[in-house]
Amino acid sequence: MSSTTLTPVGDPKVIEELEGKAKLRKWLNMNFRIEMTDGRVLIGVFLCTDRDANVILGACSEYLKSSDGETEEPRVLGLVMVPGRHIVSIQLDNTNPPQKYFYDE
Repeated sequence: MSSTTLTPVGDPKVIEELEGKAKLRKWLNMNFRIEMTDGRVLIGVFLCTDRDANVILGACSEYLKSSDGETEEPRVLGLVMVPGRHIVSIQLDNTNPPQKYFYDE
């Protein structure tokens, strides 16, 4: 006979986890703007994350600021993994429509 631990429906920890997962699902395939500790800015399509806050972006471009403060032309990177420890901030980027990675049927 196996014992199963049941979690109460109203457990705040479970509810918080479900809300977090729902929020992440809502952000899938949306454009993210990530500022990194070295000053680079990455803009790409949010594909996934993990428990360590590493983020995978698709169709990613890198933006650097020149010494005079102006933004240089973007460098196309494609698919990237951004280590969570190097992320300063994450924002939704509405400047470009997100690219489709999956067919919506």
